[in-house]
Amino acid sequence: MFREIRSDDKNLYFDFVDKFYHTDAVNAPVPIENYEVTFNEMMRSDTYLKGYIFEWEGVPCGFALLSRTFSQEAGGISVTIEEIYIEPPYRGKGMGTAFFEYLKREIPAMRFRIEVEDYNEGAKRLYERMGFELLPYLQMVIDKQRCQ
Repeated sequence: MFREIRSDDKNLYFDFVDKFYHTDAVNAPVPIENYEVTFNEMMRSDTYLKGYIFEWEGVPCGFALLSRTFSQEAGGISVTIEEIYIEPPYRGKGMGTAFFEYLKREIPAMRFRIEVEDYNEGAKRLYERMGFELLPYLQMVIDKQRCQ
């Protein structure tokens, strides 16, 4: 159903990322240069990033991207599911559920986080079913790319 991303998955990864960033699951696309930087970092090390390719009966149909940080609040490693995308014809087949179960069982972390747009009711229901709780605060950012 899913496997770790490999160096020969670059074009496939770029295709899925581009589709993801042109859906209503995100606020805005990111520069294609970011795909390259992210892919190169995943291939360099899994210290910060880890990627997965989703497959259904051997057919690639999506991806997930995880990032890792340390959280004093959680008392250890915190993993953020940065992106998860499954092609529409393959949704509802249990891949997302299986992936979240795998994360909870196999990834040594004290906390898992995921972002979701407020209007994405289907995703919110899935995440709540997987045990995610809505946080009662907003997050703020400074993106260096946008400040220059």
